[in-house]
Amino acid sequence: MRLLLGRLLQFFLPSQCPCCEQFLEEKQQGLCPSCLSTVQWIEPPLCTVCGSPFASPEAGEHPCGTCRTKRRYFTTARALGSYQGVLQEAIHRWKYEERMSLTRLFGQWMTDGLQRFWGFSSFDLLIPVPLYAGRLRERGFNQSLLLAAEISHKTGIPREKRLLLKIKPTVPQIHLSGGEREKEIKGAFRVAHEDRVQKKFILLVDDVFTTGATVNECSKVLLASGAERVDVLTLAHAVKRI
Repeated sequence: MRLLLGRLLQFFLPSQCPCCEQFLEEKQQGLCPSCLSTVQWIEPPLCTVCGSPFASPEAGEHPCGTCRTKRRYFTTARALGSYQGVLQEAIHRWKYEERMSLTRLFGQWMTDGLQRFWGFSSFDLLIPVPLYAGRLRERGFNQSLLLAAEISHKTGIPREKRLLLKIKPTVPQIHLSGGEREKEIKGAFRVAHEDRVQKKFILLVDDVFTTGATVNECSKVLLASGAERVDVLTLAHAVKRI
C-alpha cells in the first residue's frame, strides 16, 4: 500500500529531480541536467575482471591486485558510474524513498552499458541478484529485478526472476569488511531449476558492486549448477581507485 501510494503521488504531482528537487521539464526524466552533469562515469583503464578503474590513465588494462589474489567466479564485472555524489544519492532515493521515476532512466543506462561492454547477443539469460523473502516484504520491491526487467524489455533477452533464490537472511553488509562479507554471504543462494541454467551465458544484474562478495557467491552457485559463463552488470561501483 505504501509503495502504491507513493507511485500515485508521483503520477499526479509535477516531476522533480530526486536529488535537488528542481522541477523537471515535460520531456525530462529522472535527473535534472545539472545533477546529471555531475555523475562520475567510470572510464578506462579498468581492471579487466572486476571493472575497478585505475588512477593513472597510463596504467593500461589488466587484473587488479584484488582480482589476482581472490577467486572470481564471474568472468567480468562492469559498472556505469562511481557510487558517490549524485549517483549514490539517486540510488538511495530510488531504493529507500521509492522514487520510481528513476527506474526507466537507470534501465536505459544499463541497456546502453550492456551493448557497450558485451553486446546484446552475448547472453542467454538475465538474472537479478535476489533479496531474501523477509527483506523483499519489507522493501516492497527488488531493485535488481526492476533493472533486469527494463533491460529485458529493451533487448529481448529473457529475464528469470525466480531461478536464483536467496535462502537465508544476511546482515546489512555496509559495515562489514571484504572478508566478513564473504563469510556472511557464503551459502546464501541456490538455483531453483538447474536444468534452466545449464550451458547458458548469464548476465547477473545488481544495483551496486561494492567488494563483489555477493555477485561472486551468486556466480559460484550458477556455475556449480551448470552455467557456461557468468558476467556482472551493475549501475554503480563503490570505487577505490587503484
